[in-house]
This record gives sequence, structure tokens and C-alpha cells, in this order.
Amino acid sequence: MPAVPTDAWRRALVTGGAGFLGSHLCERLLDSDVEVDCADNLCSGSRGNIEHLEGRRGFRFLECDVSDPRTPDRLPGPYDLVLHFACPASPADYLRLPLETLDVGSLGTRNVLALAERDAARFLLASTSEVYGDPLSHPQREDYWGNVNPVGPRSVYDESKRFAEALVTAHVRARDADAGIVRLFNTYGPRMRAHDGRAVPTFVSQALAGEPLTVAGDGRQTRSLCYVDDTVDGILLVAASHSVRPVNIGGSDEVTVGEIARRVIELTGSSSPIVHVDRPTDDPQRRRPDTGLARQLLGWSPRVPWEEGVKQTIAYFATAGP
Repeated sequence: MPAVPTDAWRRALVTGGAGFLGSHLCERLLDSDVEVDCADNLCSGSRGNIEHLEGRRGFRFLECDVSDPRTPDRLPGPYDLVLHFACPASPADYLRLPLETLDVGSLGTRNVLALAERDAARFLLASTSEVYGDPLSHPQREDYWGNVNPVGPRSVYDESKRFAEALVTAHVRARDADAGIVRLFNTYGPRMRAHDGRAVPTFVSQALAGEPLTVAGDGRQTRSLCYVDDTVDGILLVAASHSVRPVNIGGSDEVTVGEIARRVIELTGSSSPIVHVDRPTDDPQRRRPDTGLARQLLGWSPRVPWEEGVKQTIAYFATAGP
């Protein structure tokens, strides 16, 4: 995989930078000698995710809500790179914060696009595999339009991201913006919260506590896990490429939710049983990205096998505690 060319970036803005994925992006950029402004309103992020960065040269935390129209004036820049990752991303969060989730995809995206335009910065939107909904095409290619329920309980997240993609695309066409979109699939790893509603942290925390692992439905629905280090590589390669097309970044190993639960039990040495609970409305049955474009355009492919990534995630939760 090619190294990420970071020499063109002196200062980056990461919105949602105190979240799980945002904090890893902040850390990687700092390690590459890029100064970082981390903007977050902490509605789902945590200062704990970035406390190890706050004393580092070139890092600054700015508590703010990017959906506020005054936000561009509060983020001084100038920036060479703007990574828009602000959004509640777990079901527990976006169902708890439905209006805020819609706001950050619409108002927030527009504000951050304006900020990137102000500084002539490269802009990258964090989108999601959820734009494909419960897909009828498998694996999912970037040219698939999706099968999304626009009024279901998950729609606040799905449609927020779909609108954000449309807004970015309109800026590219109408304003010649240097803006791209990355669609992320099932990223996992250290700094996830134990009970955020996603499979890996939920199963790991339950197994370590000796609690039953709660598998939704019959557990045959599939996911394609991508370890956070691989995801960060893909994101920064898309940012450096100046591609304006959506690019899938996700794992190549499609596994069932039931298999994830069973392997977590084995890897933790837990005696926890598996129990089946009601499956959420509009929960996708199959999820696997076609990453051919990422390979062709960026030379990117995931390197960490999903079971190895789960081992590292277990080690993090075992040390961090509940």
C-alpha cells in the first residue's frame, strides 16, 4: 500500500475529532507532522479519546457545534485539509439525537464546506455504508443507489448522510470545490464505547463482563469489519487523491453477526451464552463493499484480518474497563 503523502498539509481541521474514528485521524495526522484543530461538541465524542494528544505540539481542541452558523468564524484556520467527521454514528446515539443528526448532515456540512472554501482547503466527507440501506445489490458498488427507508427509525442517519453527499456533490459541480466522499463500512477498534449499539464493542464488553451476548435476530446477517488503522489509511489516501467520487472503504471478509459473537467468546475465554433479541427495524441483511475503486485509484486494501483486529479491540477493553 502506498504511503499517504501528507507533505501538502500544514494544518488540518477534524470535525468530530473527539469521537472514536476522529481521534484516530487526529493522532495519525499529528504523527505525520500535520497540525490539527479538533472540533467537537462532545454530544457523542469524549475528551478522554484525545487526552493523550492535548499536550502535543500543533494540537488544539475547540469545543463547538458545526451546525451553528457562527462556527466558521470560530475556527480560525487557515486549513489545508478539512475532514468532516462530526455526526452521531452509532445507533444508540443517532436514535437519541435524531434532530441533531439531521442538522449536522445538512447545516453542519454546509458550514464546514463554506469553511473549506474560505481557505481553499481539500474537503472530505465521512459518509457511510448506510447510504445503501438494506441493499438489494451485493457487494455494494459506489454506483449502486441503495434501498433506504426514508421514514424509518434509521432514516435520521441514513438520510443525513445521503443529503450530505448531495450537498458535497453540488459544491463540486457549482463551485468547483475540491471535495470528496468516503463511504465507510463497519469500522471497529480501540476507543469505541462499550454500549454504543454496534456489534464488536457490544459483544466484547458483554463477554468480558460474563454477560450474555445479545445477537439480533438469527445472527445470519453479515458485516464486513474494517480495523480502524486500515480505515484511517484509506481515508487519508482518498483525501490526498483529490478524487471527487464516492469511494468505499471497508473490510474484505464478510462474516455473520453470529460468527462475530462466537469468535469474541472464544478469544476472550468467556463462558457467556449467546441470546437472541429482536432485530432492529431496517437492519441490513447483507453488507460488503466492493472496494475495486479504492484498489484501482489508491492502491488501498485492508491489511488487518478481522480476527486480529478483534484481538486488539479485546485487549483495549480489557485494559480500559467498562
